[in-house]
Amino acid sequence: MRVARLLVRHEVRVLVSLVLWVARRTHGTKSGRAFGYARGQGAMMAGFAFVCVVETVAMSVLLRDFPTAHAVLLFLDVYGVVVVVGLHAASVVRPHVLDLEGGSLRIRRYVHVDLRVPLERIASVRRELRLTHEPADGELDVEVGSRTSVTLELTEPVAHVTFFGRRREVRVVRFHADDADGLVRALGRARV
Repeated sequence: MRVARLLVRHEVRVLVSLVLWVARRTHGTKSGRAFGYARGQGAMMAGFAFVCVVETVAMSVLLRDFPTAHAVLLFLDVYGVVVVVGLHAASVVRPHVLDLEGGSLRIRRYVHVDLRVPLERIASVRRELRLTHEPADGELDVEVGSRTSVTLELTEPVAHVTFFGRRREVRVVRFHADDADGLVRALGRARV
C-alpha cells in the first residue's frame, strides 16, 4: 500500500508541475535564487514525446478493429505522453534554489530528488563536468542528460531520501545546472 501511495503522490506532483508550467510559475523559489537545469534535456524530452505520439498513432491504426483494446491503449498512450511532458515541466518549474536567508542549497531533479544542503556543511564547491558516474557509497549523482557540472564536498553527511523512502547519508553531491559557473560563484560568495 505504501508503494501505491508513493506512486500516486508522484503522479500528482507531475501533473501539478504541468499546471505550474502552463501558468509560468515555479515551485519553492520564493525565498531564494533559482538555478535551472532543464535546458540540457529539452531536445531529448521533445524527441521522446514525439516518439510516444508516433507510437500512439501507430497503435490506433493497428487496433482500429478492436475497440476495447484500442480504447485502453489509447488512454495509456496519451497518458504516457502527458507524463513525459509533465516530467520536463517538473524540471522547469522545480529548479535548484540557493536560499541565503534559510542558509541552504536545494538540489532538485524532476519530482524525484529534493535535497537540502545547509551552506555551513559545504566544504568545497567546484565546476566539474562529468559524463560518467559510477555508483559509490556516500555519493549522490543527480544527472541531467547523463552529465553533472557541479560537485559539492560536504564537511558532514546530509540525509538523502530516495524515491521509495530509503535514507542514504551522502558526503559528495554532483548535479547539473545550466549556469554552473554562476551557481559556483554564488555559492562561493554565500559561504564567505
